[in-house]
Amino acid sequence: MAGKPLSGVIAAIATPVQEDGAPDLTRAIKLARFLLENGCDGLNVLGTTGEATSFSVAERLSVMKAYKENGLPLERLMVGTGAAATSDAIALTKAAQELGFGGALVLPPFYYKGVPDDGLVAYVDALVRATRIPIYLYNYPAMSGIQWHVALLERLLKAYSSRIAGLKDSSGDMTYARAAAALSSSFAVFPSTEAALLEARRGDFAGCISATANLNADLCAHAWRDGDADALEAAVAIRKLFEGKPLVSGVKALLAHIHGDPALTRMKPPLASFSAADRAAVTGGYEAVRARQAA
Repeated sequence: MAGKPLSGVIAAIATPVQEDGAPDLTRAIKLARFLLENGCDGLNVLGTTGEATSFSVAERLSVMKAYKENGLPLERLMVGTGAAATSDAIALTKAAQELGFGGALVLPPFYYKGVPDDGLVAYVDALVRATRIPIYLYNYPAMSGIQWHVALLERLLKAYSSRIAGLKDSSGDMTYARAAAALSSSFAVFPSTEAALLEARRGDFAGCISATANLNADLCAHAWRDGDADALEAAVAIRKLFEGKPLVSGVKALLAHIHGDPALTRMKPPLASFSAADRAAVTGGYEAVRARQAA
């Protein structure tokens, strides 16, 4: 696989949305630049936080091309290219390769549940045969209904070790994440929480890919680069503000507060905006964490 492996603090970047529901490319580029300049080693574009599966293939391609046309360092970015239709996943993964993204983050084909491992292997095989870009598998069974379970990961690594670069694990099961990471020293596993960053510094993981790194990237960077436990505690406290609340709309609501831009709260259906009560609680909690950190 060409290119430097992705690692460190990676924000699962939100996708701003226009009033008509199309991706807001101007705001998307502005947010990406801000995150890369303020603590993120990389970005995960068009993942769950980026509402990827709510956008058409054409809309997803428009976001990917805008990142390229605006000179963002695509080698530091992975982009979500998984889809329910294998042909759509191939088209998006080919585009990611041609544009120069550092990796493709691939959900399993998520409509049919209970599919056999042979079917999932065939899906990955089709992507591997059609492209050359490093592939990162995306494990989020609560959303997809399908798990890249450890035995299946082992099978895929044996068959495609030169192409399967790593895994983003959003299951929240750290036992699973550690077992996946133990499969190979060259298999880069990214838990979806910044709470794992000190473990990652020890070499257990490649870093983290977190939705809340949209909001606390500077703190995550101090934890990752310097081993700053106080910064990590503050970063995790910000993440905990969303417990029991819709995460994607919550991230967007707090982004709107941080950047002073109400348009950042817009959601792509079927997701709905954060409630006013939740927004008040989260913004108040965020300001309190920041004030304690600055004291």
